[in-house]
Formats: sequence, structure tokens, C-alpha cells
Amino acid sequence: MNYRHSFHAGNSADVVKHALLIALIRALQQKPSALTLIDTHAGCGLYDLNGDEAQRTGESAHGVVRALADPDPLLDDYRAAVQAVNGGAELHRYPGSPRFLAQLLRPQDALILNEKHPEDVEALRAAMRDTSAAVHARDAYEFWLAMLPTRSPRGVVVVDPPYEQTDERARITATLGAAHRKWAHGVTVIWYPLKDRATHVRWKEHLCRLGIPKFLGVEHWLYDADQPGIYNGAGLFIVNPPYAFTQALPPLLEALRAALAPEGHRGEITAEWLDD
Repeated sequence: MNYRHSFHAGNSADVVKHALLIALIRALQQKPSALTLIDTHAGCGLYDLNGDEAQRTGESAHGVVRALADPDPLLDDYRAAVQAVNGGAELHRYPGSPRFLAQLLRPQDALILNEKHPEDVEALRAAMRDTSAAVHARDAYEFWLAMLPTRSPRGVVVVDPPYEQTDERARITATLGAAHRKWAHGVTVIWYPLKDRATHVRWKEHLCRLGIPKFLGVEHWLYDADQPGIYNGAGLFIVNPPYAFTQALPPLLEALRAALAPEGHRGEITAEWLDD
């Protein structure tokens, strides 16, 4: 499955991913000690919703547009972050994870980004020029391990690949196992698209064999039954989520489900521990 960010900017998967990232980082920032935030597949950083690639799919109409129109106050932080990159004007730009993370930085925090695609990394550098972020252009999985343990005692690694390669899930599984051995207490967030349940169940079984405790899976299924051959939703695996985040998660997930459910479908969004 090929999932280039620019074609899908602002879709329902982005809304869920970024709303949960904001909640996660804010929960970690309840403690004053520094955080190192790392994004292994950072993309372009900022996306033009009026551009050819985003317009070709039109997916933002079913994602960020719905979230901005929804009145639930639990989505206020997400909406504010999107509106910040649009300068209060009509929605025309969508922030990638690097821009969301940059907005959350405190003076003591650091942001380190990586993007291997040559054109995308140049766009990323331009998009992050007004921030303190460091930008690398390396193999994402080599970079992931090289950055561990993080420069500060606490940190978050965000892994958000396009799933262009057939071995992407296998590389994530292997690298996560190695990363956990180097940095057992760290927080790791892995985004993934959902195309069919059988493939996803098999991957979860492989991940469970790593024996990682405190491993949370969040799944957002858009439709009440799988739609063959198309994108059915997305989710996040989160290693070592803080207690404040997991306690506040159920109402936020319900707010996201209600805002993003396609017409005629209720949809489903769940959170469960993988080691249960």
C-alpha cells in the first residue's frame, strides 16, 4: 500500500493521528523535564490543500474539514493547531506531524526530524525554517536506532512511513524490537493504515511476540464492514503511553469517531493493550 503524505493530507487518518499526538505530548508535558521529539518519516512538514495531489483525492473534506466544523470542545486543541498554520484565514494548508510537534515545544524541548525523499526533505527544511527543529536525510530505520537513547531522559519517537515497501511492517517490527532493547522506557508512536483486518491481525501477532509491556493499540475503522480494496481507516501503536493520556483517551476517541464517521456508517475507534 502506497501512502504518500501529500495525497492524503488532512484526511481522517491525519485528524486521529494528530489529535492523539497533541494529547500525548501535552500529557507528557505535565512534568517539567525536557522532551526530545523525533519524527523518523517527517514528510514535507506542510501541505497545500489546494494543490494537485491533495485535490486529486479530496480526502481533507472527510477529515480536517469535518473536524473544524464539529463543535466538540475535546477537538479544540487540534483545531487551534490547524488554524495556526492558516493564520486565521480560510483553510488552505495542513500541518504535517513536524509542524504539530513544533507548536508544542517548550523552551527545554528539542525536535529532530528525518526525511529521506530528496524533494520532500527540501520542502521540509523550508517548512521548518522558522522553528528550532533539526532536519536529517537518512534511512528512517537507521536514523531511528541512531537517535536512541534520546539526548534528554524523556522522549518520543514518531514512526509514520508511507508503507510503499512490501517489507515495511517487518522493518518496523524488527527496528522496534531493537529500539526497545536500547530505550525500554521511551515513548514510541507508530502510525499505520488499515486496509483489511486479516493483515492487521497478523501484524499485531508479530508485534506481541516482541514482549513489550505497556503497548497500546488504537484502531479507527471508518466503515461498519470492510470495503474491499480501499483504505478502511488507520491507527496508532503507542509504547509506554503516560497514565494521564490513557485516562483521558475514551472521550477523545468518541469525539473523533463521531466527527469522522462517513454518512450511513457509525464507524468504530478502540484502544486496547496488545499484551492483554
